[in-house]
Amino acid sequence: MKEITQKLNGEINRLTNKTFKFDERVKEGWFSAVYFLKTREIAEKVVPENEVTMQFFQKDHAVLCGTDEAIALLHTFARHPEELEIHSLKDGDKISPFESVLTVKGPYQYFGYLEGIIDGILARRTSVATNVYNVVKAARTSGKQKPVIFMGDRDDHFTQQAGDGYAAFIGGSTAQATHAMNEWWGKKGMGTMPHALIQMFEGDLVKATQAYHSLYPEDELMALVDYNNDVITDSLKVAREFGENLKGVRLDTSRTLVDKYFLRNQQLMGTFDPRGVNAELVFALRRALDEEGFKHVKIMVSGGFTEQRIREFEEGKVPVDMYGVGGSLLKINIGFTGDNVLLNGKDEAKEGRRYRPNPRLEKVEYFQ
Repeated sequence: MKEITQKLNGEINRLTNKTFKFDERVKEGWFSAVYFLKTREIAEKVVPENEVTMQFFQKDHAVLCGTDEAIALLHTFARHPEELEIHSLKDGDKISPFESVLTVKGPYQYFGYLEGIIDGILARRTSVATNVYNVVKAARTSGKQKPVIFMGDRDDHFTQQAGDGYAAFIGGSTAQATHAMNEWWGKKGMGTMPHALIQMFEGDLVKATQAYHSLYPEDELMALVDYNNDVITDSLKVAREFGENLKGVRLDTSRTLVDKYFLRNQQLMGTFDPRGVNAELVFALRRALDEEGFKHVKIMVSGGFTEQRIREFEEGKVPVDMYGVGGSLLKINIGFTGDNVLLNGKDEAKEGRRYRPNPRLEKVEYFQ
């Protein structure tokens, strides 16, 4: 994580508000809870001289993400943002329960109505970054880090891709499925073939792979081998056809199917769940490839992988070279809270909350 954060800071330093494409209706309060808007009006008309300090925190051990976006939001839509005093941790910082990650000081009517939006930004980005970090950690064994490909494009609304891809990068995934996922950190999407490509060649994986290779000869050739639910047979077919040019095969077998390898060898079943991409299938595929001299062909697995499932594969020394993970990385399981904890420099907060100074917070300079 340290290396990832250093790389990010070295490439783009702290992001500016020009990086983010905010909906201008934020300024009108369209996305703010109505009681925040009413409170803004009361503060402005009744107690405009008050100065509050708002502090943001969450309740887990996590990898922080969303601070650059939240700061850009404040600098874009707060009134008189140059007069606000903002302190923040950085995206990629590891944080503890109840640790203050962001504080904003100024008249409530300048920025208070953005509280809920900031909570939401931090919650989503930190959840994704933390989920990815945990999955990446699970895929690291014996000092070797296996790549985790972020494939969350089909699991949520497309407008979330840029921010989710950035959060995944902060968490440690350095390959993403779409160009949008890479937008905030300057890379391009990666991927080879979907099932749709094989379908257009009537299930003939070799012909589909030939078509792909002819149009994209510079790409590392990775064949999707579960279309016919016979991954070992089809993997050997493409390996024999492409030899050293075939860099890998990907298994994406549905959790409702049993691969034909087991149907032909039913004596193997009975002690494990034979459905989907399972450890025994991967072991059998690795043996088959190695026996025919295709030790260079890597194995990628996808389809319903989670932190726990990856951990089980790694503990079992299943010969997987890379993981493709999607929906499990987008679970929003970390919530942030913004509290007003100081009023005119003095402690004033709801019962159970208090100002929590954090020496790790850094002052944020205003940018236009």
